[in-house]
Amino acid sequence: MVEATILKAVEAALAKSKEQGRKFKQTVDLAINLKNVDLSIPKNRIEEEVPLPHGRGKGVKVAIFASADLAARSRGVADTIITPDQMNELAGDKKRFKKLVDGHTFFLAEAPLMPTIGKTLGVVLGPRGKMPRPLPPAADPKPMIENLRRTVRVRSKDRRTFHTVVGSEDLGADKIAENIELVLKRVEVKLEQGRNNIESAWIKTTMGPAEKVV
Repeated sequence: MVEATILKAVEAALAKSKEQGRKFKQTVDLAINLKNVDLSIPKNRIEEEVPLPHGRGKGVKVAIFASADLAARSRGVADTIITPDQMNELAGDKKRFKKLVDGHTFFLAEAPLMPTIGKTLGVVLGPRGKMPRPLPPAADPKPMIENLRRTVRVRSKDRRTFHTVVGSEDLGADKIAENIELVLKRVEVKLEQGRNNIESAWIKTTMGPAEKVV
């Protein structure tokens, strides 16, 4: 059963959002503030991909680097397919590639292409935390892509405060609260003192006020 304080905060955030009468589907974000953690040390940083039990509420774009056979199996499943020839073109046009990377949340890659991607395109993908996950050439890309569409990235870098998506307002308070609880648990596991290293956590809709969760 989800923590009562989390559910109460979500209900308050959603109620205040409705009061404002916004006509678009708002995203719900979670902000986590850490304490007593030295984030200048890379091993202390949070770098997690968390599949949410009730999804993100809004779709995300997934791209795949793939040669002929895997590219064919990825049609209609991935949002963008990047072939080896296109990889060469993008390596020579970093501005175009940066725009493509910024327009996609996750990347997959046919495993044999990974070394080339690292050498030629990693300079753009790496700093954005979007290096692709490897996929065997004979694999079915559909299950992994479907999993990524409900996954969020929780990434602190060297910042004490960091954010992630935990759903959209139409999911409902119960489901959003369960998403939040899972994200917090995944973060706690990575912290030396668990919940004691979390100073506070807040949620808010896109245009609404923040509500304290922890």
